[in-house]
Amino acid sequence: MRLSNKIALVTGGGSGIGKAICLRFAEEGATVIVADIDQSAAETLAESITQAGGRAVAKCQDVTDEALWPEMMAEVVSEFSRLDILVNNAGIGFPGTVESETLEGWRKTQAINSDAVFIGTQAAVAVMKTSGGSIVNVSSIEGIIGEPMAAAYNASKGAVRIFTKSAALHCASNDYPVRINSLHPGYVGTALIENALSKMNEEDGEAYVNRVMGNIPLKRMAEPVEIANGALFLASDEASYMTGAELVIDGGYTAH
Repeated sequence: MRLSNKIALVTGGGSGIGKAICLRFAEEGATVIVADIDQSAAETLAESITQAGGRAVAKCQDVTDEALWPEMMAEVVSEFSRLDILVNNAGIGFPGTVESETLEGWRKTQAINSDAVFIGTQAAVAVMKTSGGSIVNVSSIEGIIGEPMAAAYNASKGAVRIFTKSAALHCASNDYPVRINSLHPGYVGTALIENALSKMNEEDGEAYVNRVMGNIPLKRMAEPVEIANGALFLASDEASYMTGAELVIDGGYTAH
């Protein structure tokens, strides 16, 4: 039980990668706080974990609402005495080039994918800096390499990558027992990819899939649990000498 007696909060926990992370954390002994703007999805997953013998509670959370983060931290500390793990996972992604992306779309993407990671990390550090903890910020390989169809997404995930390093260095330099690392999934078979493809015309969508699949050396997209296993490692004490690092799980995509 690699997370035995740990209290873990996962944003965007009701579906996709977040759901897989919640399930893996629960399997390894953590009490999981499934936080999602979709309260129904969060409650359904928390109930499923509990029925399987794990420990989980659901929380409705809009990660972009700055005022709600201190409230969430206060609730967690009140209910569980501490927070050991935060996974900033909530995110969105829509296709858009430098020419076609709108300022509205850009700002929405940054608010959820980047701004919320800053707010969440800041709130978690405030409660972890005395008791200790691990923060995992879910970025993407799109935070390392460019994708012409994902201008706003690239920018948001690149921000998560470098912000994570800054926050990790701050905690280390102040002797806070808080590790902060970023997780960089490649292409994963989740609703995020499906939703992005649905916004493209058929020709562009087919070309995108062919190009992506042709550049994955392992010749397949990842399963959500394969990304969750990486989050589990970073959250656990097995990664005790890692901070400010980036863990890439992409089937070899960025090895080119």
